[in-house]
Parts: sequence; C-alpha cells; structure tokens
Amino acid sequence: MKRQLILAASVLALSFMGVAFKAMQPQPKPWIVPDKFAKAVNPVKSDASSISAGKSLWGTHCSSCHGKTGLGDGNKAAQLKTQPSDFTKGTFQSQSDGSIFYKITEGRDDMPGFKKKIPDEEDMWSLVVYVRTLKK
Repeated sequence: MKRQLILAASVLALSFMGVAFKAMQPQPKPWIVPDKFAKAVNPVKSDASSISAGKSLWGTHCSSCHGKTGLGDGNKAAQLKTQPSDFTKGTFQSQSDGSIFYKITEGRDDMPGFKKKIPDEEDMWSLVVYVRTLKK
C-alpha cells in the first residue's frame, strides 16, 4: 500500500513538473505586420510558371528550416531557438499574401529576412504563390 502511494505521488509530481515546464516555455510573440503589407495584393498570378519559380526558391532558401513540404521539419530546424512555422496549417494559410510577403522579406529572430538574397519582388511574390500550395 505504501509503495502504491509513493508511486502515485511520484507520477503526480512528474505530471505537475511537466505541466509547469511547458508553461515556462516562451510563447511565440505576435508577429505584427504593417497594414500597408497586410493589405497588399499579390501581383503574381498563381500558375505553373510562378509555382515552379517559387518552388525553386523554396528549395534554395526555405526547405532547410521549414522542410520539403512546409511542416517546419527541415534539417536545420532543431538548431533554432524557435520552431519554424508549419505552413500547411490553417492558421498560417489564413494570413494574407501581403503578410507572408512581409515576413519573408523582413524576417525576425531565427527567421532571416530575404530582401537581399531575393531582391526581385516578383520572385518573392512567386515564393508566396508556392507557399500557398503547401496546404494540408
């Protein structure tokens, strides 16, 4: 009986410690996008050419962190302080094209900005077009 009580208390303590540890993890801070960008409309039409161009840029610049299919499981993801976004989720896909464009361009924290590496705005918008294909 005493062993069972000790075991139950130990399980309860470990469960509490797990919950407390999870609560202590930093929560992602909101990523505020200026209205100018949030309301921007993608000037690049979604077609085979823009998707192909975006996919090529994805392979070069994004897949190492965000993974081949946008799940946030790239080979560099584990090295980062924050988990890369899962682009297949509705919460990501519900953002405006302009918001995604802004985040790719400017970056923050572990996410680098790509305005120098991808200086052509049409290429950046093509990347946004490709990201839209990563839905579940």
